[in-house]
Amino acid sequence: MNSALPAFLLAFPALFSIVNPPGAAFIFNDIAAGYSVLDRARLANRVGLYSLLVMLGALWGGAYILSFFGISLAALRLAGGAVVALRAWDLLSAPERQEARKQEQAEGPHGKVEDIAFFPLTLPFTTGPGTIAVAVALGAGRPETGPAGFFIGMSAAALTIAIIVWLCYRSADRVGEFIGTSARRTISRLSAFLLLCIGAQIMIAGLLDVAALIRTSA
Repeated sequence: MNSALPAFLLAFPALFSIVNPPGAAFIFNDIAAGYSVLDRARLANRVGLYSLLVMLGALWGGAYILSFFGISLAALRLAGGAVVALRAWDLLSAPERQEARKQEQAEGPHGKVEDIAFFPLTLPFTTGPGTIAVAVALGAGRPETGPAGFFIGMSAAALTIAIIVWLCYRSADRVGEFIGTSARRTISRLSAFLLLCIGAQIMIAGLLDVAALIRTSA
């Protein structure tokens, strides 16, 4: 159990930086703009729960799934980092088109809450490939001794992130109205830039893994 706190302190900042609940809340606010207050609350509840399940699944079973399919952690980091970076670059390079697309989603016909709670709100907007890659990498670093405390700390970090996601999404409309459109767009651009940096960092970690493998096999 002594390893639970260090595991939590390792996992929480890593997951928080990639999930970025405050920044994701603005995307949630745009997509869910046409829903009622009750439906928005139901969406926040479902996304919070689904996000927790995605993170726990990646933390607990991701390494075993990768091993089963013969996928290395380096490949996961490169692919996940590339997806995150491309998404962020799309947000940065064509902000007007992104705003127009979000506006069309807000004004267009909406499906049921259940239709969009998992896709696209949970995957890929909240806990996408980057989050899964980080969670799998964290889970793969489990120690040989005391794995129970390690996974308890990791799971507690995932639960805390899911609660923060739920709180941010529940209050996204009120926060958006409070800060105004201009500030919201500025924060969205900054979040996209930080997301680009995170994607690049994940890819760098993957390249370092590849370099280490090459040195080992040489």
